[in-house]
Amino acid sequence: MSGRREEILDAALAIADERGLEAVSMRALADRVGVTPMALYRHVKDKAALLDGMVGRLLAAVLPPPDTTGEQTWDERLSALAHACRDVSRAHPWAAHLLFSRPAVTEDAVRVVDVIYSALIEAGVPESEVPRLERLVSTFVIGFAASEASGRFAAGTLDPRGRRGQLPDRELPGHARLAPWLDLPLDLTAEFEADLEDIRRLVTAAARPRD
Repeated sequence: MSGRREEILDAALAIADERGLEAVSMRALADRVGVTPMALYRHVKDKAALLDGMVGRLLAAVLPPPDTTGEQTWDERLSALAHACRDVSRAHPWAAHLLFSRPAVTEDAVRVVDVIYSALIEAGVPESEVPRLERLVSTFVIGFAASEASGRFAAGTLDPRGRRGQLPDRELPGHARLAPWLDLPLDLTAEFEADLEDIRRLVTAAARPRD
């Protein structure tokens, strides 16, 4: 990546951090880096290419250093990637939405997918199942990060009784049975780790020979 293109993408990330992803435009970006909008097109051909470049810039931060890959087992590599993706979404709350909405087309984005492919192959998952499981792993990690960043997992501003008072006026047997658990303090890190362990078990099960 050229130094100028890197500067442009960093400026786009900064605008999104300050004012949200919707504030990122070619004109706003040109103003930030001190050039005309036309001058940007030598580095990013259009808004779609800019967004793809931002995805690549974000995902570059989650890639493991090349010299450490052989030192980790397949599950350690998946776990490290998942934690790095969560960290990126915490630093850039708008990032998960962008990651969900753009295909993996830049070099760094494709390399992240390849890290997952390689880990699943090493785990013994049949090659025909690897793309499906990669989509499942990616969707879980980005979905968790997006929900956490957007506040979907937050306890909310109402107390438990107030929240239940907004439920429909009819029997809700699932809620009634789970009532003792629904309002426990939420430890999202513990939940994330438990979910990753479930992913490991699923991958291990997929790798077992089938009768």
